[in-house]
Amino acid sequence: MNLTMKVSNDFDDDETGPSQVAAGGINVSGEAPFEIRGFSLGNAFLIAGVAITTASFTEYFTNGGAGLSGLGFVYGIPVALIGLALKYAELDPVGVSSTPEASKLFEEKATETMKKIKKDVTRHRYGDEAHLDSTIKTLGLVLPQSDYPQLVGLKEEIEENGELSFSMIFSSKETPFRMWVDPARIKKYDSFFGPGIKSSVVKVSSEERLVAIKLTTFDPNAATEKTEVNGVKDEELSK
Repeated sequence: MNLTMKVSNDFDDDETGPSQVAAGGINVSGEAPFEIRGFSLGNAFLIAGVAITTASFTEYFTNGGAGLSGLGFVYGIPVALIGLALKYAELDPVGVSSTPEASKLFEEKATETMKKIKKDVTRHRYGDEAHLDSTIKTLGLVLPQSDYPQLVGLKEEIEENGELSFSMIFSSKETPFRMWVDPARIKKYDSFFGPGIKSSVVKVSSEERLVAIKLTTFDPNAATEKTEVNGVKDEELSK
């Protein structure tokens, strides 16, 4: 456990930067006053509620209602109901695909935005439509009256030139691939997730409708490389 205190298809140019992906705890956006890592808050409340209620019933039937059985009935059931509500609104942490070498490079080269994204999505969240839901909405990647693309994992890799690549892999059941690779939107990725990165879009799997936004660090002193879009024809994902 780690406790730390602390759509439109159009997108608004004023809503840019890491603040949209900062750790949000139970809130749907912004910095949370605290965050809890390492376990499910819903499970904790549910187990505590069931334990208190069970202990109360046991004491009631063995001691004829004496002692703390009454308090258990008063508090145990509400605590269990809170646990059920949290479980209903809970988003599980996503997994990270990496290697020891890539993890070390991440610590050395990751931008603040990359670090905030990883910190945000590798813990339980409550009350959100999806991991990075405010980011997806700001980037115009959710269709009206449709489900949000779901973040299913992160991937850290070392590029041939020694730079770090950081991929956010989404299950895009309803948002077509052509929206992800729209040139204007790719420029938006650069400004939104930057500075210090160049963006590309990778079609991970046409069959499973998986697409990734890939952020790659670069040497600002080196020649600027043109952003590339990897993947096959967008019609396959838009069908």
